[in-house]
Amino acid sequence: MAFFDELTKMAKDVATVAADKAKDAAEMAKDAAEVAKINVAIAGEQREMDKNYRVIGEWFVSEYEGEIPDAVRELVDAVSAGKARIAELEASKPAKEEEPVVVESVPAEKKCPICGAESDSKFCPQCGAPMGE
Repeated sequence: MAFFDELTKMAKDVATVAADKAKDAAEMAKDAAEVAKINVAIAGEQREMDKNYRVIGEWFVSEYEGEIPDAVRELVDAVSAGKARIAELEASKPAKEEEPVVVESVPAEKKCPICGAESDSKFCPQCGAPMGE
């Protein structure tokens, strides 16, 4: 009987260790999920800030077009050059041919050979018989 008592004790010890490890893993997963949630929130805030900075920059350039300070003149010139290059690239795109509009033909309604109901389906909605070809 001592063998079975010892085996039972060892099984309980292993189960306790496994339960502790599972609890630790669950806590780590919870912490990782919380960190991921925070990182997503941070990234969202950064995108919003970037968008606001872009709007401020666009307003500044349009508002002070002729009076750009020397500190940002190089950046404004780079943006202007980028806009010009985009316009050139857009103009160099091959002309897009208009694709012909394809009109799908509507299948004609067929008469059911059993009850005479009309439908465009494979089976009659009234009696369930095959509509045929």
